[in-house]
Amino acid sequence: MQKIVLSIDSTCDLNNELINFYHTKVYPYTINIGEKSYKDNIDITPNDIYKIYERDKILPKTSTINVSEYYNYFKPLVADGYDVIHINLGSSLTSAYNNCRLAANELEGVYPIDSQNLSTGSGLLVLKAADLIQEGYSAREISDKLKEHRKNIHMSFVLDTLDFLYAGGRCSKVASFGSNLLKIKPVINVDNSSGSMGVGSKYKGSIEKVIVKYIKNKLSTYDNINNERMFIVHSGIDDKYIQIAKDTVLDCIDFKNIHITTASCTISSHCGPNTLGIAFETK
Repeated sequence: MQKIVLSIDSTCDLNNELINFYHTKVYPYTINIGEKSYKDNIDITPNDIYKIYERDKILPKTSTINVSEYYNYFKPLVADGYDVIHINLGSSLTSAYNNCRLAANELEGVYPIDSQNLSTGSGLLVLKAADLIQEGYSAREISDKLKEHRKNIHMSFVLDTLDFLYAGGRCSKVASFGSNLLKIKPVINVDNSSGSMGVGSKYKGSIEKVIVKYIKNKLSTYDNINNERMFIVHSGIDDKYIQIAKDTVLDCIDFKNIHITTASCTISSHCGPNTLGIAFETK
């Protein structure tokens, strides 16, 4: 029987329960703050990043996993007789997938997958891969099926503030000031054909009301949603808002499994606190 390792970048934003249940290996991104470097979700958390930003107005810089890191990571697994399915953050957002592919070209049996998504959108692809491994498919067959399945995954999130996008150079100061002043909270949609992001609906009001509107509108957009599982992911938010999100989801669709996860530092450093997103699949 073929031995297959399921491997991911830390940006897939799975919680420890899922990582352990599916025996998934995780390669962390590097988070650089000033002269110090940290491993994402290992020795730094999103809350640490927010505290540093509040105190020093310094945002972290993330380091893409390079070719040699991937090669040295995969080589012992291949030497032990494993095929490796590795799922990357969307290639339109980072060079990590290309670096992973270059490393894989030097080894037998490594299959990098461009998730064409981010956060738990990529995470849903991981769970699909785990299902296919259990069903006995070969690594090559799984790779082909995952590339076909990407178009069925839908990821979006709503921002509470544009301060972090502005601080990271991703929106103008005028846009940030105007949105915060008017309490406008934009939805960011992920294009599942590339992983690129675009602004969707804009909501006005408290985060509590916006979460309800956002989830209801997003889930009503599709009439063929798979109710097997979905994700609610956040970048650090009060538990009461997570419960509101979960209740709203269940009011719309009776999902069998709703996974709650916290976004990695790589993701959270760009979107800021109180961001909440959902990821689901269509049939």
